[in-house]
Amino acid sequence: MFSGFIWLCKWLLGCFKPQVGLLLWLLLVIGLGKRKRGLIMGIWNAHTSVGNITGSLIAASVLEHGWGWSFIAPGTLIAIAGNIGFSCFLAAYPEDIGFPCLNGPAARVEAVPRDVEAPTQNEGTVEEGKSTAIRDRSGARRSVGLLEACLIPGVIPFAFCLFFSKLVAYTFLYWLPFYLSQTEIGGEYMSVKSAGNLSTLFDVGGIVGGILAGHISDKLRARAITAASFMYAAIPSMLLYRLYGNLSRTVNIVLMMIAGLFINGPYALITTAVSADLGTHSSLRGDSRALATVTAIIDGTGSIGAAIGPLLTGFLSTKGWDTVFVMLMLGALIAGLLFITSGCG
Repeated sequence: MFSGFIWLCKWLLGCFKPQVGLLLWLLLVIGLGKRKRGLIMGIWNAHTSVGNITGSLIAASVLEHGWGWSFIAPGTLIAIAGNIGFSCFLAAYPEDIGFPCLNGPAARVEAVPRDVEAPTQNEGTVEEGKSTAIRDRSGARRSVGLLEACLIPGVIPFAFCLFFSKLVAYTFLYWLPFYLSQTEIGGEYMSVKSAGNLSTLFDVGGIVGGILAGHISDKLRARAITAASFMYAAIPSMLLYRLYGNLSRTVNIVLMMIAGLFINGPYALITTAVSADLGTHSSLRGDSRALATVTAIIDGTGSIGAAIGPLLTGFLSTKGWDTVFVMLMLGALIAGLLFITSGCG
C-alpha cells in the first residue's frame, strides 16, 4: 500500500516527535514547585489528547478524498502551527519569562550520589550533605550520566510501568477506529469516518483522567499508589467495554470514556509529574540537567511499549478481539503491579 520511502519518512518523524515534546515539557517543569505539580502537569498534558482528537477529526474529514489526504492535512497543520509557535512565542532565554538562568551561579555545581560515581584524579570534589558535587578542573558542568540516572530510586521501575501503560494506551489510540468499524454496535456497523470521529471520545476521557490523577496524587502525595489504582480500575473498564460496548452507541460512548479515563490517567502522570519528581531527587541536588536524562529514560522505555502494543495487536486480532483485550488487561495488571513494587510513594 505504501512505498518503503514513505515508511522511512514516517519512522524518522516518529523519532523526532517525542524529543520535541520532551524539550517543551522540560522548559515548563523548571519553574514549577512540587505542591501542585500533578494537577498543573495534568492540565498541561491535556494538549496531547487534544492533539489526538484534532488529528483524528481532520483525518476523518478528508477520507472521502483519499487516504493520502489523512496524512497531508494534519501534516500541513503541524508545519504551520510549529512555525507560528517558534517564530512568535518561543522565548530565547529562560530569564526572559521569569525563570532562573540555567548558567547562573546556582547551576554551576552539579551533584551526583556519592555511591554512584567516585571522582577521578582529574576532578575536584566538594562534600555537601549526602551528595558529592563534581566539577572538572576547567570548572565546566557535567551532565548526569545514563547509569547514574538509572540508579536513582524509582527510575527503572517507573520506566517499565510506562512501557506497559503506553502499550495499552497506544493500542487503543491506533486500533480503536478500526475496532469500531468492525464491530456491530446497536445492530449496525458504522462507517470508517464515523468510527474515527467516535474514537476521539476515548481521548476526551483521557483528558479528565490525566487531570484527575494529577490532582489526587497531589492530595495523597502518593504518585505510585494513584497510578496503580487507575491501572487496576482500567482492567474492569476494558472488560465491560468489550462485553457491553456493542449494546448501543450511547453505552459504547460511556464505557469508552471511562476506559480512557483510567488508561490515560497513569500514562499522563508518569510522563509529567513522576518524571519531574525523580529528576529532582534529593540525591541529585543542584543537577538541573538530570531532569532531562531521567525523563528521556522513562519516556524512551514507554515509547518502546507504544510501538510493541499496536504491533502485537495486528497479529492477535486475527485470532479475535477477545485475545487483544486479554493482552491489554494483562498489560494493565503488570503495570499496576510494577507501580506497587516500585518503592516510591
